[in-house]
Formats: sequence, C-alpha cells, structure tokens
Amino acid sequence: MLEKLLRFSIGRSGVVMVLMLALIALGAWNYQRLPIDAVPDITNVQVQINTQAPGYTPLEVEQRITVPIETALTGLPGLDYRRSLSRYGLSQVTVVFADGTDLYFARNLVNERLQQARSRLPDGVEPAMGPIATGLGEIFLYTVEADGNARQADGRPYDSMALRSLQDWVIRPQLLQVPGVTEVNSIGGYAKQFHVLPDPGRLLSYGLTMDQVAEALERNNANRGAGYLERNREQLLVRIPGQVAGLDDLRRIVVATRDGLPITVGDVAEVALGKELRTGAATRDGHETVLGTAVMLVGENSRAVAKAVAIQLDRINDSLPGGVTAVPAYDRTVLVDKAIATVQKNLLEGALLVVVILFVLLGNLRAALLTAAVIPIAMLMTITGMVETGVSANLMSLGALDFGLIVDGAVIIVENCLRRLSENTGARPLTPRDRFKRVYEATAEVIRPSLFGVFIITAVYLPIFALEGVEGKMFHPMAQTVVMALAAALLLSVTFVPAGVALLFRGRVREKHNVVLDLARRGYQPLLRFALRARWAFVAGAVALVLACGAIASRMGSEFVPNLNEGDIAVQVLRIPATGLTQ
Repeated sequence: MLEKLLRFSIGRSGVVMVLMLALIALGAWNYQRLPIDAVPDITNVQVQINTQAPGYTPLEVEQRITVPIETALTGLPGLDYRRSLSRYGLSQVTVVFADGTDLYFARNLVNERLQQARSRLPDGVEPAMGPIATGLGEIFLYTVEADGNARQADGRPYDSMALRSLQDWVIRPQLLQVPGVTEVNSIGGYAKQFHVLPDPGRLLSYGLTMDQVAEALERNNANRGAGYLERNREQLLVRIPGQVAGLDDLRRIVVATRDGLPITVGDVAEVALGKELRTGAATRDGHETVLGTAVMLVGENSRAVAKAVAIQLDRINDSLPGGVTAVPAYDRTVLVDKAIATVQKNLLEGALLVVVILFVLLGNLRAALLTAAVIPIAMLMTITGMVETGVSANLMSLGALDFGLIVDGAVIIVENCLRRLSENTGARPLTPRDRFKRVYEATAEVIRPSLFGVFIITAVYLPIFALEGVEGKMFHPMAQTVVMALAAALLLSVTFVPAGVALLFRGRVREKHNVVLDLARRGYQPLLRFALRARWAFVAGAVALVLACGAIASRMGSEFVPNLNEGDIAVQVLRIPATGLTQ
C-alpha cells in the first residue's frame, strides 16, 4: 500500500500538487471558523436550577424548596453528583452529569423531574433552569453610565433606577439578539416597582381586607376582548382596554362600593413608585453603577461572540438618551488576543528558526523551501482537523506543537533524494523516468524509519487520552492537536515531498560541500569512537543521569495551567454572612 502511494505521488506529481492546493484552500477556510480561546473549557456537564422565594429564610428555603428538588432529581440517568445552596429568598441546586452526557439531553431530564416536583413546592414558587452556559461563559461586562447633563423626560437627572430600567428594557433585549449570547444578567441599580401601601385604619373603616385590594389590582389590570363587528365589509375588533398605564390608573381602580359609592385604591392606600428590595450591588471607580454581563452559549467561539457583543453595544449607544452610554468593563477578546499573540509569536519564531537551519544544513535553497513548505501546509491541515473535532485554538492545544518534529520526515526524505540524484555521473541529465525511479528508491529507503519515528512520538501522547475529568479536558486538546499535526506531516512526507522533489529537481543535481556538516562530523566521529570503546561506562552514566534527573524532578514545583499575564487585577472582598448591603 505504501509503495503504491509513493509511486502514485511521484508519477502523478501534478495531481498531488492540485490536491495540496485544495487542502490549503480548505485549511484557509477553516481558519476563519476555528474557535479561539485562552485556555480549554474544563467545566463539567451541569444544569443549574434557580428558585426565587421572596420572604423565605435560609432554613425555610432548604426545607421547603431545596430538599424537595434534590429528592426529585435523585436517580437521573448519568447523574454524577449534585450540590445545593440555600440563601435568603433563593435556592440553587446544581446537578452534575457524567462526562460525555449531551447537555441538552441532561436539561430535558432535569426539566421532566422539575415538572413532577412542582406539586411539592409552595404556591407561587417556580423553579427555573439556568442559562445554557459553562463556568467560562461570562465573556463581556459593561456598565451603564450617565453624565451630569443627562436628563429624563421629566427633566430629572438619571438615577440608578432609571439606568437599571434602560438596562432591563433597552440594552438587554438587543444584546440577547447577538448570535451566541444565551443570557444577559443585570446587577446593581434598583428595579422599578409600583408600590401600593394600604392603610390599615382606612381598610378597617371601610370593612376591607388586604386580599380584596390585591384581588382588585389583579382583576383590573388586564385588557379584555369581545369579538368583532362587521361594518361596511370591514371587521372591527371590540376590546376593553384595562391595562394600568401609570400611578393614576392604579389609584382609580375600584376595590368595592359602599352605599353606591365606589371605594378606590387611592382611598385606602398610598400609591407611589418604589424600589425592589435588592440583595446585590455593583460599583465602578468608586461609585455605584448598573452592571450587565453577557453570557456565551456553550460551545460557541468566545472571541467571535465577544467581538459581536462589542459591536452591538456600540450600535445600542446610538439609540440611548443623550448623555447615557454603556461602557465596556471587561472584554474576553483582550485576554484571548494576548494569549494567541504569545502563541503566534512563538510559532512564527520557531518556524523561521527551522527554515534557517534547514537552509544551512541542506545547502540547497529549493530543498530548504520545499521542506519548510511542510510547516504551513501541515498547520492548515491540523486546523481543518481541529475544526472538525471541535478543538479550540488556545495555549494548551497550540503550545505543544514542535515544528522540528513536523519536518523531521521531510528533511530525511529530501536529503536522501538529493544524495541519490547527485550520483548521476553521466554526461546527460537524467530522463524523467530515471529521475522518478531514483526519487522513489530514495524515498522508499528512508520512509519506514521515518514512519517508525512518527509512530513512536505519537505513542508518547496516547496515555494522555486515558485521562478523565478535569485533567482530561485540559490536556486532551493538546494531545489531539499534536497527533493531528504529526499525521498531517506524515501524509505530506509520503505524498507532497517526493512529488515536489520530482517536480523541482529536473536538471543536474550536485551535492554541495557543507562546511557546517563537515565541522559537526569532525567533532562527532572521535566522540563516537570513544563511546563505542567505553560503552559500558556510557550506559552506566546514562542510567545515573536518568536517576539524578528523576530525583530533581520530584522536587520541582508544579502548576495546573500556564500563568496568564492578562494585565488585570482581581480584588475579592471577604465579609461575614450577615453583613448588610449598605455596609
């Protein structure tokens, strides 16, 4: 099989080059689709269930909400473990599934059990699943700011309540339209509320209760339809608009009648705008603000989604009132660009270094360029494989690439082909048939050692695929990328490289004198003779060196992930649980 492939590549070198151009075009197209991130996403397969229960203490939340939900979720297929958090007015249950479980399938299972658990929960309590995101899903943060000249429609300056209203009703709905955004969270400011504060004395004097006021508000805040009428071949809708439009409408709602006189909400209660009782706040540069967080859908390209959010935020700023702007506070693109810039710099420097060394050692410009061409083509083929297998470009997946390993087989084949072609001692150049034959023989001589070398290097990475859990998610992309790059280089070594030699070296080929190799050979030959004479001493020294290095390695420090110098400072405030928000 290998011999047939070599014969086809050398005899149909033009076809091979066309196929290489097609692979290059495919790789360039996939480069635009390649997911780019700083580090691999190591988050497990999990589903969060959040339940709001206003007025419930942490103990009541645990007893009446968290425990019934956890009990209902017991026995789910693929369930690994679950954990919960019960706070004032909030229950959060996190269900973690085994690795490899489809997230959407897991959410369907959880939703089915939640439907069964609703009958055991208090009235008015509705559990809801969290967004389809991971722990690295927060890709963009922004704050809503207003300068001193910004004024509302009534002439008042923008306060935290007005800014929160803009965030909830203007900015957030438009950001949710960005492809790849699954949720936009709001923190800080005050959510606007209409407060109806009944006066117990007035209620008692009219013989009314709190429930009657609440029922009147619910009953009189809705539109009603009454079918339609046909008039002059036109269909006219009949409806009764009853939806409350403001504070005055609330005050005019009738609660009951006494002696034919209506008793309205304004007669028994104070109606005014109020603020939601909040449990969190956000600050920026020493002042309180409204903070928005864009959360990315799981599996999306964080760099592309963050850029799309930034573009959409610029468009939204054009539609906001004068003096009000949404200012970015954190953009994942900055971190990703810094990480990828580091990888690009190292890869480019490594590629240039390999090209220079190839030219110095081979002593032939065409041979050096042909061998160096394996690097970009193998990288484009690797990118195609990464896109198809869902591996993102990050520090771990690209940081382990070694261009010396990629061009190793190509260097051996090109050098041996040049040696065999230079053995032509005749007066006339080789015929195409003789040239193809010598290229085939030269490639066949060294292809098997090259294959064995690639297989040995690949075997080194195979144990990494046995890793599971967090360590598997961290290191699998690295092993996959290296194996794909080696496979691409191997394919190029048996197709592109011999075809390129057959095409480029048509005239007389002479093996040039290489000063660098001569100096290296002169220094190596006496060392080799000495090592062969004292072979037992060298073997013992090698064993001792391995043992010494093993002892030193056991005392080395270790880190789970590479250090990322993002350039930002993270400050975390620790406080006792009962600390008030104002404090």
